[in-house]
Amino acid sequence: MDVFAGATTASGMALDARVGGSPFNVAIGLARMRQPVAYFGGLSTDFLGERLHAALSAEGVELAAVYRSAAPTTLSLVGLDAAGVPSYAFYGEGCADRQVPLSACVATQALSTPITALHVGSFALVVQPVAHTLRTLVESLHETAVVAYDPNLRLHVEPRLDLWRDSVDWMLTRAHLLKISAEDLALLYPDWTAERFAAHCLSRGVRLVALTEGAAGARCWTSAAQAKVAPEPVALVDTVGAGDSFQAALLTRLAEWDALTPQAMAALDAAQLRALLQFANQAAALTCSRRGADLPRREALAFGSN
Repeated sequence: MDVFAGATTASGMALDARVGGSPFNVAIGLARMRQPVAYFGGLSTDFLGERLHAALSAEGVELAAVYRSAAPTTLSLVGLDAAGVPSYAFYGEGCADRQVPLSACVATQALSTPITALHVGSFALVVQPVAHTLRTLVESLHETAVVAYDPNLRLHVEPRLDLWRDSVDWMLTRAHLLKISAEDLALLYPDWTAERFAAHCLSRGVRLVALTEGAAGARCWTSAAQAKVAPEPVALVDTVGAGDSFQAALLTRLAEWDALTPQAMAALDAAQLRALLQFANQAAALTCSRRGADLPRREALAFGSN
């Protein structure tokens, strides 16, 4: 749960709790963009976990692969600066989103439709035991499904950059679509240009690399083409969930184009890449105009009608 500071009260302060969490947000975003989607991850049986479960259910996300436990729900206290950029304080040690055993992978075989794409990311890939479980799932699927990845660094959860770099390095030979923010790239590889990082990813097997640059827009690369777009104008409230919205939109537009395969992504030309970035940028901008990770629905996006 993302918990925002509210107004000061006579005895303390109000708190505004919103459902959230990076892969959780991507699942919600895909559902709102009319994509069939299931959620694989840990949810608590406490009252906050019940609320998270209800939120996924209300959006039509399939829940057969959710792993429930009595471990508590992670709390992310969110502070916003004057520009709406969030800072976080995490309370997550021993919480349900981390307590996903290897045996939980079996449930993915009972989903109602075959898995054509798997999105993974953020601190779930650097904390145990869920990191081992996710690596096992990626290993089992990356040859038959598109693997999408967003490192989404959270150094307040795991401050050791070597662990994050190890996760990125491991994923580069298994991910087909990699989305990363300029902030995360600067943390991971401070001496690298975006072009160097993209070339490195493509040389390791990634088919499409997307870079979000906030007020500078977004860029993407394949082995044959590249594109850049300006940012969408937005009345900024905060940037919580913007990257997740961008990723959900990338996956949605590729699916709508019947291009959600490694081969089809690699074959996109520069004009298609620009259209893809515009679509994802608009989704992220709409999220930035709202409080918290409130991702847009497909009908709200003007770009890319079928």
